[in-house]
Amino acid sequence: MIPAVAATPEKFHHMGKVLPSKIVSCEFAGSFFTSDQFREDSRPQIAFAGRSNVGKSTLLNSLVGRKKLAKVSTTPGKTRSVNFFLVNDRFYFVDLPGYGYAKVGKKVRESWRQLIENYLTGSQRLIGLILLLDCRRDLTDEDSQLVAWLANRGLPVLAVVTKSDKLSRDKVNRKVKEIQSRLEVAAIAFSALTGAGKKELLSSIRNLVAEHFEKTRA
Repeated sequence: MIPAVAATPEKFHHMGKVLPSKIVSCEFAGSFFTSDQFREDSRPQIAFAGRSNVGKSTLLNSLVGRKKLAKVSTTPGKTRSVNFFLVNDRFYFVDLPGYGYAKVGKKVRESWRQLIENYLTGSQRLIGLILLLDCRRDLTDEDSQLVAWLANRGLPVLAVVTKSDKLSRDKVNRKVKEIQSRLEVAAIAFSALTGAGKKELLSSIRNLVAEHFEKTRA
C-alpha cells in the first residue's frame, strides 16, 4: 500500500487534563471523496484506519456513545470516502476507507488506496493514527507498511485489537503482545460488545490531543 521504511517505537502516551474525561459531543462534519475537499481548519485530527470489516464504524459509535453516527454495514468496503466527525468541538475523528478488500475491482481498490495516501500525505492537522486490527486475523504487509510509513513521518500510532470478545483472554493477550513486538507500537484490546478497552482508548486519545494543544501553546 505504502512503501515500507524502518519503523520507530510509538509515542502515543502521557499528559491529559486539558480536555474533558469523556466525549460530550460528536457531530458528523462531512464525507469527502477528493483531497481538495478535506477539512483543514485549525483543529487537530486523529485518523482511524484498518482493513475492511475490522469494525471501524462500530468502534467509533462505541467511543462517542451513538449507535448510528458512523454507518455500520455487514458488507465490507462500504466506506468509500474520508469521513470527518467533530468531537467536543475541539478535534476531529477521521474515518478512512478500509483497505485490503479483494471483492471489488482493482480500479476501485486503487482509488481507495490513493484517497488514503492523499489524506495521510496532505493533511497538515493529522496528529496520530489509530490502526484497527481484528484479533482473529494475521498481520498483513499492508498493516506493517502503513505503520512503518507513519513512523517515518514521526506520527504516533496506536493499534487497537478489535473484537476481543471473540477469543479467550489468553489468546487476545498473546495477539496484543505479538502486535506490539512486530509493529513496535502500543496496542489495546477492544470490544464494542463488552466495553473492554474503551476507557483506555479514550484516555489515549485525550492524552494525545492534550499533548498537541500543550505543544501549540509552548
